[in-house]
Amino acid sequence: MGKITFGVIGFGHIGKKHALMVSGNAESELKAVVDTDAEKLNQAKELYPNIQVFESIEDLIEANLDLNVVNVCTPNGLHAAQSIKMLESRSHVVIEKPMGLTRQECEEVIFKSLQVSRHVFCVKQNRYSPSSKWLKSLIAENKLGKINMVQLSCYWNRDERYYKAGGWKGTNALDGGVLFTQFSHFVDIMYWLFGDIQNIIASSTNFGHENITEFDDSGLVQFEFVNGGFGSINYSTAIWDKNFESSIVVVGEKGTVKVSGQYMDKVEYCHIENYTMPDLPPSNPPNDYGDYKGSAANHHYVIENVVDVLTGKSQISTNALEGMKVVEMIERIHRKQK
Repeated sequence: MGKITFGVIGFGHIGKKHALMVSGNAESELKAVVDTDAEKLNQAKELYPNIQVFESIEDLIEANLDLNVVNVCTPNGLHAAQSIKMLESRSHVVIEKPMGLTRQECEEVIFKSLQVSRHVFCVKQNRYSPSSKWLKSLIAENKLGKINMVQLSCYWNRDERYYKAGGWKGTNALDGGVLFTQFSHFVDIMYWLFGDIQNIIASSTNFGHENITEFDDSGLVQFEFVNGGFGSINYSTAIWDKNFESSIVVVGEKGTVKVSGQYMDKVEYCHIENYTMPDLPPSNPPNDYGDYKGSAANHHYVIENVVDVLTGKSQISTNALEGMKVVEMIERIHRKQK
C-alpha cells in the first residue's frame, strides 16, 4: 500500500495543525485543502505547493481525488454534516472535537460510517499525554482501589481576543459552549478513566461574556459515576488574562492523586499504598494560537494512529462511540443547567 492520502477541510488554526502533521508523517500525503476563505487557501497553496485547494466540499468531491482520509477541522456545528458528506464519498474521516453538538448528529455519522464501511476517528489528543496515560494505568491496574471521589477543574481565559465580532466562536449553533470547545478534552479524559455519569445536578452563569457569547462561561456540575463514586466538574473561561489550570483530583480507597497545570500535564500529588511514583516523559507543549493557548500538541499521535489503522498495524485509539459518548454527557449537563 502506498502513502495514505489526506484532505483537510478548514484551514484555521487547527486545520493548519492537521495539515502540518499529515505532511510531516512519512507514510501520509496531503493532497487537498478546503476552505471558504480565499486568503487561507492562498496560505495553504504557499505552504504546500503540490496540493489542490477547493472553496467547497462539493468542489472537492467533484474533483474525485479518491482520498483515503478527510480531516474535518471546521466550526463545531458543521462537523457532523460535513463528515457524513465525506463518508458518502467513501473517505474515512477524522473529526476534530467535538464529534457533533448533539447525540443525534453523532448517531447519524456512525450510521453512515457503517453503511459505507468507513472508519471514523475522533480527535482526543489529550489521551496521549504522559500524565493521562499514567492515570489510565493506575485505574487499569486498580492501584487506587475503589474510586470514591473525582474532581475535574478547568479554569481558562477566553476574552475579546478570542471571540471576534461576526465570527462563529461564541454562537450556540457553531460553537456550542465552553464544555464543547474548550473543555471537552478533559471531560473525555474523565470518561476514559471512570466511565459514564448519572444523577447530574448542574448550574451555570456568565461572569464575563454577556455581550460576546450566546452561552454561559462558567458552571458547577455534580454527579455520580455509574461505576461508583462521586464526581464534580468546576469550569470557567472568565479567568483574567491567561489560562490558570486544568486539574483532576482522584480520591480512592488506597490513595490520592492530583494532576494539574494549565493543561492537566503535571503530577502534583501522588500518595498510594505500596506504590512508587515512576518518572514520566515530558509533556508536549500546548498548541499556541497567539493570543491564547489550547491543549497539548499531540496531533501527530492522532495522524500516526490513522495511518497505522489503515495499514493494518493498530486499532483506533478513540472511536466514534467514545466521541458520541462525550457529546452526550455534555448535552445532559447542559439540559440540567437550563
